[in-house]
Amino acid sequence: MPRFILAFRGGMPKSPEEGQKMMTDWNGWMDGLGSSLVDKGAGFGKSRFLTGQEREEKAGDPLSGYSVVEASDIDAALDMARRNPIFALGGTIEVAECLQM
Repeated sequence: MPRFILAFRGGMPKSPEEGQKMMTDWNGWMDGLGSSLVDKGAGFGKSRFLTGQEREEKAGDPLSGYSVVEASDIDAALDMARRNPIFALGGTIEVAECLQM
């Protein structure tokens, strides 16, 4: 079955209370995915964006983490992503199929 990366952007909590609620909601979302969640992923710290060997620029919303799911197709992966709590904090999710190299 194909795998899809869910790349999270933004959606960072602004207070400890907001962070605790996000973690509770996030764990509920992951539990709801069951065996479709093949890699819980990780959160990311500050990043920098290169646009060439000697060029660094500001990107839009920085990556804030990722997860990997198995789904029959990208529409099914999008349905999984739509239930993620990151949207409550203004974050976004990019969904892309992981290709075998």
